[in-house]
Amino acid sequence: MIELVEANWPWFLIVLLLGIAVAWFIFVGTRRTTVTREDNGEDTGPAARNQALIDAPPVAAMPPASPMGVAGAGTVAAAAVQEAATKAASDGDDLTRIKGVGPKLAALLNEQGITQFAQIAAWTDADIDRIDAQLGRFEGRIRRDDWVSQAKLLASGDTQGYQDKFGRL
Repeated sequence: MIELVEANWPWFLIVLLLGIAVAWFIFVGTRRTTVTREDNGEDTGPAARNQALIDAPPVAAMPPASPMGVAGAGTVAAAAVQEAATKAASDGDDLTRIKGVGPKLAALLNEQGITQFAQIAAWTDADIDRIDAQLGRFEGRIRRDDWVSQAKLLASGDTQGYQDKFGRL
């Protein structure tokens, strides 16, 4: 092995230099951001502070934040979906009791006029295909989670049969 290195050391050196050049090109040479500083010779002192923050009233004097603030937007949206599902459930059944149907899916079903277990229990294959095509990213859930069988048991009020087949409500 040593004889091989001694005989070919120039080639190893060339390969090492090429490797360093390629690494430099990848990590340094392709940077698109450059920092430029305009120096007009004047000493301007420290950076200017944000005057809006300086002039703002203290936090204790500010009114309480709106529930539609950026930090709570996700929870507010989830609450709105849950509220819509609950409102629709007051007119019909609570579709979220079907495993695989969450608040968003329940809201989608309610928009299509599906509010009761009996409606889902009466679906044919053609109905399933038609409604499944309208569920967007939830497509395929009807057959995968067997909504029709679940709805039949829930519509008939057979809670024990439902729990035996699909687990706890």
